[in-house]
Amino acid sequence: MTTAPRRPLLAVVYDTGSASAATIRAAAGRGCDLLFVGDRNRPHVAGAWAGLAPLGALCDVTGLDDAGRVRAVAGHRPAGIVTFSEYQLRETARLADALGLRGHTPRTVTLLTDKAEQRAAFAAAGVDTLRFRPLSPDPRAAVDAVGLPAVVKPRRGAGSKDTFRLSTAQEAEAVLGALPADGAFVVEELLRGDPGVAGPFFGDYVSVESVHTGTGSRQICVTGKFRLAEPFRETGMLLPCSLSAADQDAVLAVEAAAVKALGVSSGVTHTEIKLTPDGPRVIEVNGRVGGYVPEILKRATGINLIRLAIDDALGRPVRDDLTPRFRGVTYQYFLAVPDDGGGTLSAVEGVDGLTALPGVDHVEIHAVPGRTYDRRDGTQSHLGVVYGQAPDHAALEATVTSIEAAFRPVFRSEPDRPTT
Repeated sequence: MTTAPRRPLLAVVYDTGSASAATIRAAAGRGCDLLFVGDRNRPHVAGAWAGLAPLGALCDVTGLDDAGRVRAVAGHRPAGIVTFSEYQLRETARLADALGLRGHTPRTVTLLTDKAEQRAAFAAAGVDTLRFRPLSPDPRAAVDAVGLPAVVKPRRGAGSKDTFRLSTAQEAEAVLGALPADGAFVVEELLRGDPGVAGPFFGDYVSVESVHTGTGSRQICVTGKFRLAEPFRETGMLLPCSLSAADQDAVLAVEAAAVKALGVSSGVTHTEIKLTPDGPRVIEVNGRVGGYVPEILKRATGINLIRLAIDDALGRPVRDDLTPRFRGVTYQYFLAVPDDGGGTLSAVEGVDGLTALPGVDHVEIHAVPGRTYDRRDGTQSHLGVVYGQAPDHAALEATVTSIEAAFRPVFRSEPDRPTT
């Protein structure tokens, strides 16, 4: 009687991020078993921990020092390691290095997770010369050196949380005075977008999704975006994007230079690119799958980014047929807190009419009456997501216009708060 070969074990350093545990389990299929590595001092991990047990083995590293975490994970003998959380990229790289597994090098993960270091690497490689300064130790001197208009963002973070525009000296004073005292921030020159590149209805930025293996980097697609809500909140994405072939080529060239400058040679990256009058410019490179991107790419093309990341972490060759083929336009639209709204949600009106709109397939409502929503929390402050398809970009514009007219959140008035 022969025994079936043991499936490889993939360690997943778990935290809030761009893929749920169930999505990771589904993408892994029968190709490997999962080991969820988690620190229950992290709120998201603590809330999800009990629900992870049916999906894989658990490695609890709560309270362990660095050496103890390495020993705990090593005891399970994983064949690979991966994370889908921005907040665990450094820890995952450290564990991969200690265990001799595939992953970002310590230097590359620093460049991927520290926006000031990333900007310095771009400048050194001649990729981009955007003016920037760390806010510490002298925030006002940093803003003066960069000039206005500018943007302030956390040196480490995701989802546009605590990201602010500085247009005037008065705004700069208000924002600098309201920033969390325990956070590290960077100030950057504000890139001016050109709405004519993607079209005035769509966003003046895109993202590029790429996979990096031992045989090189492969760009999968340019993901289109809807226009940002104030101050820098994403409102959704679409595939294919609305850029011309020439503009897409220019975006892809900039992305390739950016990931090369950071030394990326493994995993999946999500690179945000601003479409400016002077051509595409790098906003930032993220060393993990972009939020919400796996769902829309799989729905539009069948390509599974989570599976690609898993295969790369295990040292497997990724699939060859990664050229996306689109039928119509697939989209997901975030129901954002209004630019002039926020506060305690009283009610949500118009939800029943959303599913009846042409081009709408599914609606998820996350809004909870009585809960407080603040646009400063970034993209994750949205109230729901609408999923659907349209025959072309013009039809998509009509659908989204109808969505915006139908969905009506009602907020209770709150005391004034800094909202720059």
